[in-house]
Amino acid sequence: MKISAGQRLLLVVAAVYFGVMLFGHLPDHLILFPTKAPIGAGGAVRKTVPFQHGELELWTAQSRRAQEKDTADIYVLRFYGNADRAERWVAVEAEMWNDRAVEIWGMNYPGFGGSTGPARLSRIGPAALAAFDELKRHAVDRPIVPFGASIGATAALHVAAQRPVAGLILHNPVPLREMILQRFGWWNLWLLAGPVALQVPKDLDSIENAKAARARAIFLLSERDEVVAPRFHRLVVNAYAGEKRVIALRGAYHNDPIEGTALADFYGALDWLLPRSSQ
Repeated sequence: MKISAGQRLLLVVAAVYFGVMLFGHLPDHLILFPTKAPIGAGGAVRKTVPFQHGELELWTAQSRRAQEKDTADIYVLRFYGNADRAERWVAVEAEMWNDRAVEIWGMNYPGFGGSTGPARLSRIGPAALAAFDELKRHAVDRPIVPFGASIGATAALHVAAQRPVAGLILHNPVPLREMILQRFGWWNLWLLAGPVALQVPKDLDSIENAKAARARAIFLLSERDEVVAPRFHRLVVNAYAGEKRVIALRGAYHNDPIEGTALADFYGALDWLLPRSSQ
């Protein structure tokens, strides 16, 4: 059967489409925004651990109370949002723990900061577990609490589903697959959104990880989130299997800090998550 010029063109377009969808790492390019430029780290201390023939960059800092005691009672494993970096925040956040002896460990995703690339969604889950395992060797039997914001919540949920954690804190969690399909699918008839959603790694499936996690969790939800719509936050909250407390960040946008009444509510929830008598 003779193939017409139009049919040949259609076959070429289809081949290019499927090639880009399957082999172009399209979700990585559309979702991840890695940066490598130097950033001031304040008083944070840099350390690295081996990871997939390269290294994973971690930044650590202790709260004033931990420095006074020369030890930490609680460890927080921090996963930040997309296009952000651990060294920007770790030293600042060490003081937000209401006079607790806390040590923060912040991870830079592969391809971000000093962590070896490439930046791939498929590498975030394994990197998060590698960071937890390294911290566990350091913390021994002291509690570890993953704390993830935005895309960092996908990493924190993966850790909570795969490792024994003392608690979990999630700030504006994002269910990547559901958001890609529901928010971006309509305008491209799901020809782009469908394949992209299917290529989100299973270990970053926030809904399934939420169903598997059992630790107590605090959810911090921005009321006016313009990046991850509140209805997507709620998908994760509703799926979460463990005990949970939800703190509404009233009037807050996606990247707004936790402050005012919400900060007081957060401190109260911390006493529920990690009672001081257990330290």
